Amino acid sequence: MTQYPSQENKKSLSIIDLQAMKQRGEKITCLTAYDASFSAVLDHAGIDLILVGDSLGMVIQGKDTTIPVRVDDIVYHTQCVTQANPRAFIVADLPFLSYSTPEAAAQNAARLMQQGLAQMVKLEGTKPEIINFLVAQGIPVCGHLGLLPQSINQLGGYLVQGKEKSTADKIISDALKLEQAGASLLVLECVPAVLGKNIANQLSIPVIGIGAGVDCDGQVLVLYDILDIGVSHRPRFSKNYLQNASSVAEAISNYIKEVKQLRFPSSEHTYQ
Repeated sequence: MTQYPSQENKKSLSIIDLQAMKQRGEKITCLTAYDASFSAVLDHAGIDLILVGDSLGMVIQGKDTTIPVRVDDIVYHTQCVTQANPRAFIVADLPFLSYSTPEAAAQNAARLMQQGLAQMVKLEGTKPEIINFLVAQGIPVCGHLGLLPQSINQLGGYLVQGKEKSTADKIISDALKLEQAGASLLVLECVPAVLGKNIANQLSIPVIGIGAGVDCDGQVLVLYDILDIGVSHRPRFSKNYLQNASSVAEAISNYIKEVKQLRFPSSEHTYQ
């Protein structure tokens, strides 16, 4: 029988710890997880941050996009993850149309934190008024800019964002607005590396990149992608860590080491 790591003598990371990591230049490691078993393995390996992402719609439920994912789904999977995680900081996604108004956002965020025991919620796009309202209620918020999977039908595909100066400038402006509204973290997805570096340098909050270059304050990938399992094609910005590992645990440890040592992402996982 699998034994989860003991909760004794393991201090849970806080947003203050993540901010301190940015200040001292230590890279933040993050992976998605959706169940207790993987959560325990990630925590034992020393992952800093776990995202219970709406990516579960694609890698767990087999959907084409994240859009069908419901709040109930995120609550359930967050409950599973938090059952076996004594150390990592837990962020849960607010799914499609669950934060269309400040009141709806607060009600659904409350469910993720009260029932799922998440420590922070994440929402996509430039919604400073929503973030401001949530923070006023005591809800920590992670923003998400660049490629927005919940807007995929509007974007027309999973395309690199911020390649033109005008769009890059808008993403920078939006990032500053989210920080000013009270966001404590920012996920930056699928943008040129120079833009990722620029935003990480301008913001005082940690910037977690996914396909945004090595100069972000940390990196996040979908767990199933780094283990080369799933129903969809692994994106260019990800890497198969199981290929040269003897176990899942070793693959995860290697990912953590490469992020900490600035060896991931390399040029082949980066957009110019």
